[in-house]
Amino acid sequence: MGQVEKGVKPLYEKEVSVGLLEEAIDVRDLVVFNDDVNTFEHVINTLIKVCKHSPEQAEQCTLLIHFRGKCTVKTGSYEELRPFKQGICEAGIDAKIV
Repeated sequence: MGQVEKGVKPLYEKEVSVGLLEEAIDVRDLVVFNDDVNTFEHVINTLIKVCKHSPEQAEQCTLLIHFRGKCTVKTGSYEELRPFKQGICEAGIDAKIV
């Protein structure tokens, strides 16, 4: 396509309507809470097994859980997070979708 010189109007104008498709997604957090029962190793192994975290990611989340009292380990819709929460809770670890 050629360039239009300054001050020169095009021979025709075309109006283009662009629709915006927006889907409302209710993004939630899966939060794991600290306790005095579960070991670091158990929490790390659970995050690896249930949430498919890398060992490094699971270890960092576990440290945050220990020192801050909680950590968001996954985000997504309620339906996406529900099986992860169930797996964590079945391992004896307190987790909530918020």
